Formats: sequence, structure tokens, C-alpha cells
Amino acid sequence: MKKLTFIAATMLAAWMFQACNGGNTAAKHEDAVDSAQAVNKETAPVDKESSDFAVKAADGGMLEVQAGKLAQEKGTTQRIKDFGALLVADHSKAGDELKSLATTKNITLPDSVGSDYSEHLRDMSKLSGKEFDKHFIDMMVNDHDKDVDMFDKASQNLTDPDLKTWAGNTLPTLKAHQDTAKAIQAAMKKK
Repeated sequence: MKKLTFIAATMLAAWMFQACNGGNTAAKHEDAVDSAQAVNKETAPVDKESSDFAVKAADGGMLEVQAGKLAQEKGTTQRIKDFGALLVADHSKAGDELKSLATTKNITLPDSVGSDYSEHLRDMSKLSGKEFDKHFIDMMVNDHDKDVDMFDKASQNLTDPDLKTWAGNTLPTLKAHQDTAKAIQAAMKKK
């Protein structure tokens, strides 16, 4: 019986150490994305490809929400402002779905945009007028081209069936955003 108690106590201590160490991992990284990836690497909640996809999708979604808010505030046309509002609504919804899915799978997601995106948003917030509009829409075309590609591959190749399904279900919305961004960009070039 003493041996069983000792084993149970050792396992509890190891679990507590891992839990505490996971908290310290976040402290080692200043970047929320790096932090989430480090925790997922240690805890291995799902395969690496699936957890990396979830982290990248969360980071990109938060970028789109914040960029959309900037567009609502700084856009010079109603079309830019409306597109910003659409991004906020759609990416917030997708982000909530991903958070719920990540919680059930014990995947750690970043709680804020990564440092690259954060710096980009900071620089973008300093722009105004037509310069802001052009930068924003060019960024949205570029980002949605990358997102559509990433989500398309994830919907076909991820081994985690729930993340694979979520990627496939989110893909049509991203394609619609991509089409809208390209239409706005084309209209802006005609002016």
C-alpha cells in the first residue's frame, strides 16, 4: 500500500510540475504565438500539424478582427468600413468556434496577435486617408490569399478530424472575403 501511495504522490508531483512548467513556458516568450506553440509542444494535445494550424488560424483571425476595427474607424469609404465590419463579425465568430474546439482538445491558443502582426497593426494605425485604404485592402487581399491556401490544405490534410472539418467549414467565408477584397482593390485601381 505504501508503494502505491508513493507512486500516486510521485505522479501527482510530476503532473503539478508539468502544470507549473507550462505556466513558466508562457513567461519565457514575449510573443503570444510562440508561447502557445511552446505549450502545445510540451503537452502535445493533438499532432503538431493540427496544433500549429490552430495557433496560426487564431493569430490570423485576431489580426483580421483588429484590422477590421481599424477599417471601420479610419476607412475613407463606406465600402471599406462595411468590409471592416464584415471581417470583425465573421472572424470573431470563427475565432469563438476555434476557441471552443481548442478547449475540448486542450490546445493552447494565443491570447493576442503575434509580435509581427502587432507591429504591423501599430504601423497601419498611423496611416490615414487613401493611404490607409490602399494599405488595408492590399493587406486583406494578400492575407486572404494566404488564408484560403492554408485552410484549403488543412481541410484536406489535417489528421485531427474536428479541426479538419472546422477548416473546411470556414473556407467558404474566407473565399468570400478574398473575392470582396479583390473587388474593392480593383475598384480602387480604376479611380
